[in-house]
Amino acid sequence: MIKSLYLRVVLTFLAVVVVSVSVAFPLATLFFRSLITSEFQDEMLTIGSQIVKLSEDMQVRQLDTFVTESNRFNENYIFTLFNEQGHPMTAVSLNKKGVPRISASEVAYVLNGSVFKSLDYGLIKDPIGEMKVGIPLVLGGKTYALFIHPNLSETTRRQVQTAIITVLVIVLVVGSLLILVASRYLVNPLKKLTVATQRLARGNFNVHVAVKQKDELGQLADSFNHMAGELKQLEQMRQDFVSNVSHEFQTPLTSIRGFSKALRGSEIDESERLRYLEIIERESDRLSRLSDNLLKLASLESEHHPFNPTTFDLDEQLRRIVVFYEPLWSEKQLDMDLSLPRVKISADADQLNQVWMNLIGNAVKFTPVGGHIFVKLVPLRDRVQIWVQDNGIGISEEDQGRIFERFYKVDQARQRDTGSGLGLAIVRKIIDLHQGTIEVRSEEGKGTQFLVTLPILTYTLKKS
Repeated sequence: MIKSLYLRVVLTFLAVVVVSVSVAFPLATLFFRSLITSEFQDEMLTIGSQIVKLSEDMQVRQLDTFVTESNRFNENYIFTLFNEQGHPMTAVSLNKKGVPRISASEVAYVLNGSVFKSLDYGLIKDPIGEMKVGIPLVLGGKTYALFIHPNLSETTRRQVQTAIITVLVIVLVVGSLLILVASRYLVNPLKKLTVATQRLARGNFNVHVAVKQKDELGQLADSFNHMAGELKQLEQMRQDFVSNVSHEFQTPLTSIRGFSKALRGSEIDESERLRYLEIIERESDRLSRLSDNLLKLASLESEHHPFNPTTFDLDEQLRRIVVFYEPLWSEKQLDMDLSLPRVKISADADQLNQVWMNLIGNAVKFTPVGGHIFVKLVPLRDRVQIWVQDNGIGISEEDQGRIFERFYKVDQARQRDTGSGLGLAIVRKIIDLHQGTIEVRSEEGKGTQFLVTLPILTYTLKKS
């Protein structure tokens, strides 16, 4: 079995050329011979008619001598004369097998007054060699048969055959050379793709296949380059994820390990020991939350995450979240403004509850003392909008495009934020599962506004 694609393409093209020439040559030969035969026949009939007319006008007495002399002065055709009994009056030429080229039946056919054409009887094995015409000639009350056929020498036939074979060989050689070039042109991009694929399989994602074609191979190369770019980005995300997870776990583990060693000392007082234990407990809770968020995010990104839609009051769910955070926003003396018309929606209540916990919790966390938070619910015909707006520290334009990435934290919030950086990534995934959208609008120092849009097939506005 041939393993080289280049060799397979070359051999396939050569086979196609050889088969095409083998099939086309007989057909073309037959076609052109038919055309040549028709021209020969027309010309022979014209010449024969002229001889008949000339002999009749001149009232030639020695017709056989007249035909013989005509043969001497005409090198292209041979004239053969038969008397009314069908006997040859001039020499009859023989074919390659030594058989007379004119049969008795053909002579009889012409003596009956008909014009004979060899191809009328299907004699096409050797059209040039067997081609002939027969014309009746009436002179002195007697009917003669005058036959005419081409006078082609064996040398001439061989020259024609040699010319045809030479042309075919030239076509085959030139076609083969062109096929070699074309095959290399076709296979080279595939070789480049093979090398690039091997490098990609070894973990080198900095690969690019330069192919100028705009055909299917060019599209394949473009798709490969796009895939390599996506894999490179995915690998970078994987490395960042591992790095971030390691960092997020390392920080609380370092605290736990350090304070656990400190508790072994016998010289610390009771208040200091309780403070160390409180820190260890807090860092343990942080590790627990981080693990839970990682598991939740992995579950949301899998295809088998449970999705349990129920019909519930969305406005009541938002109110419960606001009440849950009341100790925090009351302590910071925040102005909590709510605009929550009663809306019933069908969705996964537990998942959406986590969305509002993250958005409202972040608003409370990053709004300074005495600030303002606005939670608004806007029902529309086929969707519902939920606005969560604050006048807190805000988010820079550069950070707004990355806040939904896993473990990404806005620099201004690093000192205050003790979270894992997974909250908004979970929010985005839950909104996507509900076929909704989430947008952020923010300006540093002036606050942040989150807009969640959830498409719903039906919802009902309750009367207040």
